[in-house]
Amino acid sequence: MTTLPLWAWIVFYILVLIMLIIDLKMFSKKGEHEVNVSEALKMTGIWIGVSLLFCAGIELFYPVDAHEKAMEFMAGYLIEKSLSMDNLFVFLMLFSFFGVERKYQHEVLFWGIFGALVLRSIFIFAGAAMVEHFEWVLGLFGLFLLYTGGKMFSNSDDQQTDPSKNIIVRWFKKLFPVTDKMHEDHFFIKEESKGKVRWMATPLFITLLVIETTDVAFAVDSIPAVFSVSRDPFIVLTSNIFAILGLRALYFALAAVAKYFKYLKYGLGIILIFVGVKMLLAMNEYINALGSLVGLNLNMPHIEVPTPLSLIIIFGVLVLSMGLSVLVTRKTE
Repeated sequence: MTTLPLWAWIVFYILVLIMLIIDLKMFSKKGEHEVNVSEALKMTGIWIGVSLLFCAGIELFYPVDAHEKAMEFMAGYLIEKSLSMDNLFVFLMLFSFFGVERKYQHEVLFWGIFGALVLRSIFIFAGAAMVEHFEWVLGLFGLFLLYTGGKMFSNSDDQQTDPSKNIIVRWFKKLFPVTDKMHEDHFFIKEESKGKVRWMATPLFITLLVIETTDVAFAVDSIPAVFSVSRDPFIVLTSNIFAILGLRALYFALAAVAKYFKYLKYGLGIILIFVGVKMLLAMNEYINALGSLVGLNLNMPHIEVPTPLSLIIIFGVLVLSMGLSVLVTRKTE
């Protein structure tokens, strides 16, 4: 595992903060502007371009195994980006459930992504520490990815959950008053009742709360998946964060064509199963030891799937599932 100096981490987070500010200023006018597909596509292209530039920087300046680290970054970025698409359709359902108008959705997504960056950083540092001290944890990650990948094939399209039953939302409502009415792009409002003024949360803030807790659930899948292609915490973190930074633009680009991604979840399921198997193949020493404990001589060989091959497989599955979705949807229209 490569250890970078503290200044490299600080510079990266300053860069992320600058990009978030630029995104907030360029993407839309606060509370007044409805983001259209053309804007979203342009911003998506910009974010992808910035990510590729960062990857080129790794290729040129990373102190150890620069080319391999650049490939790991791209593989991790692609895994996180593809899994993020599933998040976007959940966000679409949440905005519909809470009745959030399109022109206010960008505000929720901005703060949702900001919160996700903080939470992902914590999870990744914790995960890296666990892997460094307890390498066998990667085997558990692999088994979990097989399970979640399999669930992608069993979940029905009609399966819905009630966001209002979210445990965090119920807990928050017990502690803080919530109004039933939207107040434009405000998360909190002052309300006067019987001569007393009190702060109340709006449904927009409740939507943000649900999005944040939903992202935690998605992180449980995506972060172990990225550890399958790299154990370097800097590569895992940066690939995750660059994928998330473009999530807001990608949402508005995909929201208009959501119906064309009918089979995307099956592609994501295959990707999760692939990275789970990849992770387990590299854990032969622990699997053989476990087999010995129960009287089995497994003699499983150590198999490392090269990062470029992983990148090709992940990209190929993603493109095929999206292409098939478009073709089938157009034929049925």
